[in-house]
Amino acid sequence: MFDLTAEEARLLLNVALMATGRNRFQSAAKLFAVLERFRPDAPEVSVGKAIALISAQKFAACVDFVDSEALPRFPGNPMLLAFKGMALMRMKREIEARETLQQAAEQSADPAAAQLARGLLES
Repeated sequence: MFDLTAEEARLLLNVALMATGRNRFQSAAKLFAVLERFRPDAPEVSVGKAIALISAQKFAACVDFVDSEALPRFPGNPMLLAFKGMALMRMKREIEARETLQQAAEQSADPAAAQLARGLLES
């Protein structure tokens, strides 16, 4: 049976994010699918997928993914909330965006997510 080590998973995640940064969204989606299969307990994979959806300007798909798949697996994850809030802002759903970003900004478990959320709230 095939398995990914933690280091291999980190490497694949980095490659998926690099593909996203180069607008190679189909390649990134394939890598995220592999990562989701072998590392379903890794919230950073869901965060990466949310980033890819936002980068592809699929804001509604990002919100749907975070609500239906990611947050049920990782309840209250501040980074997922921050990227959901970002997608909502891009969709001009300001009230929902602010509520979601406020939730992320108030969490102390992930200072980077809280800082991202606060920055988005200030913009």
